[in-house]
Amino acid sequence: MLAASSGALRLCMPRGRPCVEANIAPEIIAAMSQPLIIATRESRLALWQAEHVRALLNQRFGDTVELLGMTTRGDQILDRALSKVGGKGLFVKELETALEQGRAHLAVHSLKDVPMELPAGFTLAAVLEREDPRDAFVSPGYATIDALPQGARVGTSSLRRVVQLHALRPDLQIEPLRGNLDTRLRKLDEGQYDAIVLAAAGLKRLGLAARIRSVFEPDRMLPAAGQGALGIESRSDAHALIDKLNKLAHAPTLLAVEAERAVSRALGGSCTVPLAAHATWQAGALTLHAALGHANESRRPLLHAQASGRPGDVPAARQLGIDAAHKLREQGADAYLAAS
Repeated sequence: MLAASSGALRLCMPRGRPCVEANIAPEIIAAMSQPLIIATRESRLALWQAEHVRALLNQRFGDTVELLGMTTRGDQILDRALSKVGGKGLFVKELETALEQGRAHLAVHSLKDVPMELPAGFTLAAVLEREDPRDAFVSPGYATIDALPQGARVGTSSLRRVVQLHALRPDLQIEPLRGNLDTRLRKLDEGQYDAIVLAAAGLKRLGLAARIRSVFEPDRMLPAAGQGALGIESRSDAHALIDKLNKLAHAPTLLAVEAERAVSRALGGSCTVPLAAHATWQAGALTLHAALGHANESRRPLLHAQASGRPGDVPAARQLGIDAAHKLREQGADAYLAAS
C-alpha cells in the first residue's frame, strides 16, 4: 500500500513486514495523484476514440483520465479541400500545442490523419488494434457503386478516393464533401449526393454500421495508410507515460501501419498526393499493396506496387514501404508526384 503526505512516501509491505518511508519530491507525489488528460477533437467520432483510450487506461492501470475537448483548424475550415489549406496536420496541431504546454498528456488520433513526420518533441507512443480498414459505400438508393446511374454524384474530398473511384467508374461526378461524419451523412440524406464514401471504421465505432450498403474490398479501392487504426501521441520526454502506453500497443497493427506510412514518407506524401497503402498479415508474412494516382488528372492510370516480407521490428516493416515506393518510382511515380 502506498500513502503520501508532506513529501514522504510510506510503503507498507504485506505479511506483517514493517512500513518504510522515503522522501519523494513533492512534484512527483503530486504527479502520482493527478489525472491523465487526453486532448481530443470534439467531433462525436473523436470523442468516442478518446473515451475508448480512457477506458483502456482505467481498466489496465486504474488511471483516472479526463478529456480536454478542442476545436482544430481542420474542423473549422470546411469550404476548401484539406490539400489546399495545409493538409491533415490541421487536425492535430492544436492538440500538440496542448501537449507542449502541459495542458494535456496525450492525444488520440485516427492514424490516417497523422502526418508522416511528427514535429520535434513528439512521438507516436502506441498504435492500437485496427478496426475494419476498408472504405464504405453509403447511399440511400443504391447498394453498390456498380448500381449507380451514369454520371451519378458521389461525395468525397479524399484525392485517394477520387482517383480510385474514377478508375472504377470514369463517368461518375465526384463532388467535394467536408465535415465530420454526422455532417457528411446529413448532406447525403438531404439529397446533395447520390452516394458518399466513408471509412467503415468510423461508422462501426459509432454504431452506424447499418448505414453501410457495401464495402470496397482492397483489390477495388485500396485504403489510406493507417486507416482504421488509432494512434496515441505524447511528448517524447514523457518517458514513464510512453512506457505505459506501449503496453496498449498491438504489434501486428503497428508493423502493418509502419509499412504503409513508410510508402508515403518515401514519396514525400501528404494529402496533396493521391496515395493508398494497405498491409495485411497472412501465415506470418506481411504483404503491402500501394497505389498512386495523378493529382491533377484523376483519370490517369493508377500505378501499383507490392512488397512482402516477415518483419520482426519497425525498421524491417518500414523497409517494405521503402521497397514499394521504389517500385512505384520505377513505374513513373516521380512524374505523378510532380503534379502534386
